[in-house]
Amino acid sequence: MDHSAETSTFEDFENRPLKKAKNYESSVLDDPLTSPSISASSMISDLQINGDPLASPPSTTNSTSSTVSEIMKEEKASAAPSPLSRSRSGSHRSSPPACSCHSPNLSSLTNSLLPSLADKSTGLTTAVSWIRANLATPATNVTLLLAGNEILPSPDPNLILSLLPAMRRLAQALKSEGFPSIRVSTPHYLGILAPSDGIPTNATFRAGYNTKLFPSMPQFHRETKPPFMVNPYPYFSYNPQTLNYTLFRPNARIYDPATKLNYTSMFEAQMDAIYTAMVKLGYGDVEVAIGEAGWPTQAEADQVGVGVKEAQDFNEGMLRVCSSGKGTPLMPNRTFETYLFSLFDENQKPGPVDERHFGLFNPDFTPVYDLRLLTDGKGSV
Repeated sequence: MDHSAETSTFEDFENRPLKKAKNYESSVLDDPLTSPSISASSMISDLQINGDPLASPPSTTNSTSSTVSEIMKEEKASAAPSPLSRSRSGSHRSSPPACSCHSPNLSSLTNSLLPSLADKSTGLTTAVSWIRANLATPATNVTLLLAGNEILPSPDPNLILSLLPAMRRLAQALKSEGFPSIRVSTPHYLGILAPSDGIPTNATFRAGYNTKLFPSMPQFHRETKPPFMVNPYPYFSYNPQTLNYTLFRPNARIYDPATKLNYTSMFEAQMDAIYTAMVKLGYGDVEVAIGEAGWPTQAEADQVGVGVKEAQDFNEGMLRVCSSGKGTPLMPNRTFETYLFSLFDENQKPGPVDERHFGLFNPDFTPVYDLRLLTDGKGSV
């Protein structure tokens, strides 16, 4: 197969689509323990569905860091257009209040809270206060706490530098408050990888990230045991020629000459690219999880590859990889903790048509297409 026809499976940092800025934050201020939630079916042991999040705007702080400034310069120097990345202009969205739990075991904090949590003198107290206000109840079933969402592409150096210290404060506070089983992680967009040709073993973290921000982040995951979370979106990297490869349909496959492995889906290639980048830093033992992924059912009228059947094919294929125990070519015989985007369509979201149509369910909880997510394993809802 001519691999040049299907080059990069990874997003271009400079032309990141609007969808990728999504955050795990509710648009209404709810008690995280009373917000609607969905349990996974027996078919998917570690699958949950993300709710109705909107992005938090970047902080307006003027603080700078030579480390982050160096990273940003290196990114500019190394950035190359990704042939399979679609570029479209983003739009600003209003900041929602507080956070909301979108599943029986996941809760999250807004990006804007991270600097206060990272503060050396008051961060731990702030973390304890948040936990007591949001998690300290007998009814809590949270097992995973997300510190913001997709922080690293932020133009705010202070926010980027706050991420890991905030995660450490949260982990300390959870332990001191009697929640040692609640893990702390943060979802990353796939742009943490350097632009590549789509061959998984050629993947590496971006210049600067691989020396200045990583490996301290994977080290935290190794020490505290939460998964390293990424938000892979093959939807934002496909074109008509690679549609079958993206939707888990029969295709010519991608061959990795270094491992002599064949890839039949872009999703598996993206996951193994993350794994490869981790291995190159010495952290192949850290678990990888999917923070969010999905496929829309509607888009612009002339866009090929978007519809109910395409969305169902993608999500069913992803679930086979993540929940069946099949794993990926470089991570075989394992399952992956996975969160689908999105529970409902978001009819008031600005931007392109597809932004509003990632929902799996109608407002009355009838499925847009059936992935058997609401069954109890015996066929009943």
